[in-house]
Amino acid sequence: MVCAFLLLGGAAPAQTAATADTLYHALGEVPGITALMNDFVERLRVDPRIGKMFAETKPANLKEQLRDQVCQLSGGPCRYEGDTMKAAHAELGIRKADFNALVEVLQVAMDARQIPFRDQNRLLALLAPMHRDIITR
Repeated sequence: MVCAFLLLGGAAPAQTAATADTLYHALGEVPGITALMNDFVERLRVDPRIGKMFAETKPANLKEQLRDQVCQLSGGPCRYEGDTMKAAHAELGIRKADFNALVEVLQVAMDARQIPFRDQNRLLALLAPMHRDIITR
């Protein structure tokens, strides 16, 4: 479940409902977030730097969990009910380089979906604090 090391679990920093709602809408609500996470997971699986980490992951399950996580973080109606970041990634030996590669893949997927840079940064700001529970080596 390495592919979830950026997005699954963990609490997002506090933000106003208006800000979160706006980001949720900016990402295209559930259909847009679903499309983004589908693209993201497919790119992760073939990435030469970290793709091997996702070989044992069930893509459909990962896409669904990531969709729920991003939807919830951005202020949408979804509820992520998976493991915390710490629990999901404790035994995976994830390095900072692995984490950074995943972020780069997410940025490429957001570019491909034509998500404005401002909104990309807003999503990344919600996800960034999770690195503390993900990077273990």
